[in-house]
Amino acid sequence: MLLSETKQEYSWFRRISSQFISEKDFDKLEKTSVKLTFKKGEPILKQGGMPSHVVYLEKGIVKFNYENETSKNLILTIVSAPKILGGANLFYKDNNLFSLIAVEDCEVIMIDSKVIEGVLMDNSKFAMMMFQVASEMFKKSVMNFISLAHKQKEGRIADIILYLAEEVYHSNSFLLSLTRKEIAEFAGCSTENVIMTLSKWQNEKIVSLEGKTIEINDIDKLKYISKIG
Repeated sequence: MLLSETKQEYSWFRRISSQFISEKDFDKLEKTSVKLTFKKGEPILKQGGMPSHVVYLEKGIVKFNYENETSKNLILTIVSAPKILGGANLFYKDNNLFSLIAVEDCEVIMIDSKVIEGVLMDNSKFAMMMFQVASEMFKKSVMNFISLAHKQKEGRIADIILYLAEEVYHSNSFLLSLTRKEIAEFAGCSTENVIMTLSKWQNEKIVSLEGKTIEINDIDKLKYISKIG
Protein backbone atom coordinates (compact mmCIF):
# COMPACT_ATOMS: atom_id res chain seq x y z
CA MET A 1 0.00 0.00 0.00
CA LEU A 2 1.41 3.38 -1.02
CA LEU A 3 0.42 6.77 0.33
CA SER A 4 0.14 9.79 -1.91
CA GLU A 5 -1.06 13.32 -1.44
CA THR A 6 -4.81 13.84 -1.65
CA LYS A 7 -5.64 15.56 -4.94
CA GLN A 8 -8.48 17.82 -6.04
CA GLU A 9 -9.47 15.31 -8.69
CA TYR A 10 -12.27 13.03 -7.50
CA SER A 11 -14.71 14.70 -9.86
CA TRP A 12 -17.29 11.89 -9.83
CA PHE A 13 -17.71 12.06 -6.04
CA ARG A 14 -17.77 15.87 -6.18
CA ARG A 15 -20.41 15.85 -8.91
CA ILE A 16 -22.61 13.42 -6.98
CA SER A 17 -22.13 15.18 -3.64
CA SER A 18 -22.63 18.71 -5.00
CA GLN A 19 -26.28 17.86 -5.64
CA PHE A 20 -26.81 17.57 -1.89
CA ILE A 21 -24.11 19.50 0.03
CA SER A 22 -22.40 22.87 -0.20
CA GLU A 23 -18.86 23.44 -1.46
CA LYS A 24 -17.91 24.27 2.14
CA ASP A 25 -19.12 20.89 3.38
CA PHE A 26 -17.39 19.10 0.52
CA ASP A 27 -14.15 20.90 1.44
CA LYS A 28 -14.48 19.43 4.96
CA LEU A 29 -14.56 15.96 3.49
CA GLU A 30 -11.70 16.64 1.10
CA LYS A 31 -9.35 18.22 3.65
CA THR A 32 -9.67 15.28 6.05
CA SER A 33 -9.35 12.62 3.36
CA VAL A 34 -6.26 10.79 2.17
CA LYS A 35 -5.54 9.15 -1.14
CA LEU A 36 -4.04 5.65 -1.12
CA THR A 37 -3.07 3.11 -3.75
CA PHE A 38 -3.49 -0.63 -3.21
CA LYS A 39 -1.86 -3.42 -5.15
CA LYS A 40 -3.83 -6.43 -6.40
CA GLY A 41 -4.72 -8.65 -3.44
CA GLU A 42 -4.22 -5.99 -0.74
CA PRO A 43 -7.07 -5.42 1.73
CA ILE A 44 -8.55 -1.93 1.74
CA LEU A 45 -10.85 -2.58 4.71
CA LYS A 46 -10.58 -5.70 6.87
CA GLN A 47 -13.48 -7.81 8.12
CA GLY A 48 -13.88 -7.35 11.87
CA GLY A 49 -11.89 -4.11 11.94
CA MET A 50 -13.19 -0.83 13.29
CA PRO A 51 -15.22 1.07 10.68
CA SER A 52 -13.23 4.32 10.67
CA HIS A 53 -13.52 5.29 6.98
CA VAL A 54 -15.80 5.40 4.00
CA VAL A 55 -13.96 4.56 0.77
CA TYR A 56 -14.31 6.36 -2.53
CA LEU A 57 -12.98 3.98 -5.18
CA GLU A 58 -11.49 6.26 -7.83
CA LYS A 59 -9.80 3.63 -10.00
CA GLY A 60 -9.79 -0.17 -10.14
CA ILE A 61 -11.93 -3.13 -9.15
CA VAL A 62 -12.56 -4.51 -5.65
CA LYS A 63 -14.28 -7.53 -4.18
CA PHE A 64 -16.43 -7.71 -1.07
CA ASN A 65 -14.99 -10.74 0.69
CA TYR A 66 -16.54 -12.60 3.65
CA GLU A 67 -14.59 -15.24 5.58
CA ASN A 68 -16.72 -17.59 7.68
CA GLU A 69 -15.80 -19.33 10.93
CA THR A 70 -14.17 -22.20 9.02
CA SER A 71 -11.95 -19.73 7.09
CA LYS A 72 -13.86 -20.35 3.85
CA ASN A 73 -14.01 -17.30 1.58
CA LEU A 74 -17.17 -16.12 -0.13
CA ILE A 75 -17.23 -13.17 -2.51
CA LEU A 76 -20.40 -11.17 -1.88
CA THR A 77 -20.07 -8.87 -4.88
CA ILE A 78 -17.52 -7.17 -7.12
CA VAL A 79 -17.57 -3.50 -8.16
CA SER A 80 -15.53 -1.23 -10.40
CA ALA A 81 -14.74 2.47 -10.06
CA PRO A 82 -16.11 5.00 -9.57
CA LYS A 83 -17.98 3.89 -6.45
CA ILE A 84 -18.54 4.91 -2.84
CA LEU A 85 -17.81 1.88 -0.65
CA GLY A 86 -18.13 1.18 3.05
CA GLY A 87 -21.23 3.34 3.38
CA ALA A 88 -22.82 0.62 5.50
CA ASN A 89 -20.24 1.46 8.16
CA LEU A 90 -22.08 4.73 8.76
CA PHE A 91 -25.19 2.79 9.77
CA TYR A 92 -23.64 -0.33 11.33
CA LYS A 93 -20.75 0.74 13.52
CA ASP A 94 -19.72 -2.34 15.53
CA ASN A 95 -17.17 -3.61 13.01
CA ASN A 96 -16.60 -4.16 9.31
CA LEU A 97 -18.97 -6.91 8.18
CA PHE A 98 -16.65 -7.96 5.33
CA SER A 99 -13.32 -7.12 3.75
CA LEU A 100 -12.78 -4.93 0.72
CA ILE A 101 -9.88 -6.37 -1.31
CA ALA A 102 -8.28 -4.99 -4.46
CA VAL A 103 -8.86 -7.30 -7.43
CA GLU A 104 -6.48 -5.16 -9.47
CA ASP A 105 -4.36 -2.12 -8.63
CA CYS A 106 -6.69 0.48 -7.10
CA GLU A 107 -6.68 4.14 -6.19
CA VAL A 108 -8.97 5.07 -3.33
CA ILE A 109 -9.74 8.08 -1.17
CA MET A 110 -10.32 7.30 2.48
CA ILE A 111 -12.92 9.63 3.98
CA ASP A 112 -13.01 9.94 7.76
CA SER A 113 -16.30 8.49 9.02
CA LYS A 114 -16.68 11.02 11.84
CA VAL A 115 -16.30 13.93 9.45
CA ILE A 116 -18.78 12.53 6.94
CA GLU A 117 -21.21 11.75 9.79
CA GLY A 118 -21.17 15.44 10.74
CA VAL A 119 -21.97 16.42 7.17
CA LEU A 120 -24.74 13.80 7.04
CA MET A 121 -26.32 15.19 10.20
CA ASP A 122 -26.65 18.61 8.55
CA ASN A 123 -27.76 17.37 5.14
CA SER A 124 -30.66 14.93 5.11
CA LYS A 125 -30.65 14.52 1.31
CA PHE A 126 -26.96 13.65 1.37
CA ALA A 127 -27.66 11.15 4.16
CA MET A 128 -30.39 9.56 2.04
CA MET A 129 -28.01 9.31 -0.93
CA MET A 130 -25.38 7.56 1.21
CA PHE A 131 -28.04 5.19 2.56
CA GLN A 132 -29.10 4.36 -1.00
CA VAL A 133 -25.46 3.70 -1.95
CA ALA A 134 -25.06 1.33 0.99
CA SER A 135 -28.35 -0.38 0.15
CA GLU A 136 -27.30 -0.89 -3.48
CA MET A 137 -24.18 -2.77 -2.36
CA PHE A 138 -26.27 -5.08 -0.21
CA LYS A 139 -28.81 -5.53 -3.01
CA LYS A 140 -26.07 -6.93 -5.26
CA SER A 141 -25.00 -9.31 -2.50
CA VAL A 142 -28.58 -10.44 -1.84
CA MET A 143 -29.18 -11.12 -5.54
CA ASN A 144 -26.04 -13.25 -5.62
CA PHE A 145 -27.24 -15.26 -2.62
CA ILE A 146 -30.61 -15.82 -4.32
CA SER A 147 -28.71 -17.21 -7.30
CA LEU A 148 -26.63 -19.44 -5.01
CA ALA A 149 -29.73 -20.77 -3.28
CA HIS A 150 -31.88 -21.53 -6.31
CA LYS A 151 -29.59 -22.32 -9.25
CA GLN A 152 -27.28 -25.13 -10.28
CA LYS A 153 -23.60 -24.41 -10.85
CA GLU A 154 -23.95 -23.56 -14.57
CA GLY A 155 -26.71 -21.07 -13.84
CA ARG A 156 -24.64 -19.46 -11.09
CA ILE A 157 -21.52 -19.22 -13.23
CA ALA A 158 -23.59 -17.76 -16.08
CA ASP A 159 -24.92 -15.13 -13.65
CA ILE A 160 -21.35 -14.24 -12.65
CA ILE A 161 -20.06 -13.89 -16.22
CA LEU A 162 -23.07 -11.78 -17.21
CA TYR A 163 -22.69 -9.62 -14.11
CA LEU A 164 -18.99 -9.03 -14.80
CA ALA A 165 -19.71 -8.11 -18.43
CA GLU A 166 -22.60 -5.77 -17.63
CA GLU A 167 -21.69 -4.23 -14.27
CA VAL A 168 -17.90 -4.43 -13.89
CA TYR A 169 -16.17 -4.42 -17.28
CA HIS A 170 -19.06 -2.95 -19.32
CA SER A 171 -18.19 -5.08 -22.33
CA ASN A 172 -18.86 -8.57 -23.68
CA SER A 173 -15.11 -8.98 -24.13
CA PHE A 174 -12.86 -8.30 -21.16
CA LEU A 175 -9.52 -9.10 -19.58
CA LEU A 176 -10.53 -10.95 -16.43
CA SER A 177 -8.95 -9.59 -13.25
CA LEU A 178 -10.33 -12.50 -11.22
CA THR A 179 -8.72 -15.90 -10.90
CA ARG A 180 -10.76 -19.04 -11.54
CA LYS A 181 -10.67 -19.58 -7.76
CA GLU A 182 -12.22 -16.16 -7.17
CA ILE A 183 -14.95 -16.86 -9.72
CA ALA A 184 -15.65 -20.07 -7.80
CA GLU A 185 -15.87 -18.14 -4.52
CA PHE A 186 -18.27 -15.71 -6.18
CA ALA A 187 -20.39 -18.49 -7.69
CA GLY A 188 -20.33 -20.72 -4.59
CA CYS A 189 -18.84 -23.75 -6.33
CA SER A 190 -15.46 -25.43 -6.79
CA THR A 191 -12.63 -24.12 -8.96
CA GLU A 192 -12.89 -27.35 -10.97
CA ASN A 193 -16.57 -26.60 -11.69
CA VAL A 194 -15.63 -23.19 -13.08
CA ILE A 195 -12.83 -24.56 -15.26
CA MET A 196 -15.00 -27.39 -16.62
CA THR A 197 -18.00 -25.12 -17.26
CA LEU A 198 -16.00 -22.45 -19.08
CA SER A 199 -14.27 -25.13 -21.17
CA LYS A 200 -17.67 -26.65 -22.04
CA TRP A 201 -19.02 -23.26 -23.07
CA GLN A 202 -15.96 -22.64 -25.21
CA ASN A 203 -16.52 -25.95 -27.02
CA GLU A 204 -20.13 -24.91 -27.55
CA LYS A 205 -18.93 -21.50 -28.83
CA ILE A 206 -20.90 -19.66 -26.17
CA VAL A 207 -17.68 -17.98 -24.99
CA SER A 208 -14.13 -17.68 -26.25
CA LEU A 209 -11.21 -17.98 -23.84
CA GLU A 210 -7.69 -16.82 -24.56
CA GLY A 211 -5.43 -16.48 -21.55
CA LYS A 212 -7.31 -14.23 -19.13
CA THR A 213 -9.53 -12.75 -21.84
CA ILE A 214 -13.16 -13.83 -21.99
CA GLU A 215 -15.43 -12.95 -24.89
CA ILE A 216 -19.14 -13.73 -24.83
CA ASN A 217 -20.06 -14.96 -28.30
CA ASP A 218 -23.68 -15.94 -27.65
CA ILE A 219 -25.12 -13.73 -24.93
CA ASP A 220 -28.68 -14.97 -25.57
CA LYS A 221 -27.59 -18.53 -24.87
CA LEU A 222 -25.77 -17.44 -21.73
CA LYS A 223 -28.84 -15.58 -20.52
CA TYR A 224 -30.92 -18.69 -21.22
CA ILE A 225 -28.55 -20.78 -19.08
CA SER A 226 -28.85 -18.16 -16.35
CA LYS A 227 -32.64 -18.16 -16.60
CA ILE A 228 -33.17 -21.92 -16.41
CA GLY A 229 -30.53 -22.22 -13.71
